Amino acid sequence: MNENIGHLIALIYGVPFIWIGVKHFIDPEWFEPIVPEILGSARFWVYASGAFEILLGIGIIHPMYRSEAALGMALMLIALYWANLNMWINDIPIGGNTFSNRAHVLRGIIQAALIGVA
Repeated sequence: MNENIGHLIALIYGVPFIWIGVKHFIDPEWFEPIVPEILGSARFWVYASGAFEILLGIGIIHPMYRSEAALGMALMLIALYWANLNMWINDIPIGGNTFSNRAHVLRGIIQAALIGVA
């Protein structure tokens, strides 16, 4: 693959993770409801996952760290699916809205695709 295309794909993949990670710090209350209660302090987990999303997004963009960041991203997405599954099973609203079963399935497919691309 052309090196420039690889860098472009890495930017397209990494930047949204950086932005979503930043949003975890700007508006943690938005993310807190989907943190499984068994984990305890939802704020801690929102900040931790936000930090990982930022760091791994940067790592994906930077060619020197891309391979390691890709593995980390795949593992993080697998771990974070627990929150999405918790949201689906317990019909937890996020941003004041609940998702339909179809939307949850679509989120799962997108998450699987993101894991595969990583």
